[in-house]
Amino acid sequence: MEVTSIQVEDYVKKWEKNIMFKPRIEKVTVNICVGSSGVRLQNAQKVLEMLTGQKPVPRRAKKTIKGFGIRKGENIAVKVTLRGSKAEDFLRRALEAVGYRLKASSFDDYGNFSFGIEEHISLPGVKYDPEIGIFGMDVCVTLCRPGYRVSKRRRCRARIPRRHRLTREEAMAYMIKEFNVKII
Repeated sequence: MEVTSIQVEDYVKKWEKNIMFKPRIEKVTVNICVGSSGVRLQNAQKVLEMLTGQKPVPRRAKKTIKGFGIRKGENIAVKVTLRGSKAEDFLRRALEAVGYRLKASSFDDYGNFSFGIEEHISLPGVKYDPEIGIFGMDVCVTLCRPGYRVSKRRRCRARIPRRHRLTREEAMAYMIKEFNVKII
């Protein structure tokens, strides 16, 4: 299902009419999974810290998989959650690495999307270091509208009505309008 330029214009008019409907980036989560602990995981942590400017958090294995040599509770990945201007800056760099193209199947029904970067050296401004190596990463983007906090806050939590939830087509239109992304 593709979003046409007419639909993008309709969504933009809707966002200009009521500013509470305009989507925004809530967070960008960057994940590098190595599959084992040790030197490679530490190198992945260095890469992620260098790319994002934030300290990564280690992620543990949920279950034991003997075939891959993974034990439950072992650190096998690192991730960083970016918000605000850092998230937007990193997203621009990540989209440049994939040529400003996203698959329509990358978007879910709630307006979130994910894509992968095969080599971290494809990001602009990053050079290859033979001591560290090359890592791929997953970039997960969560979009929301103003007012979504009511579903996450601790006191007086409430549901978000269906008319205020973000749709897949709206997320595509936002990415086309704000980041000049081509949906394939």
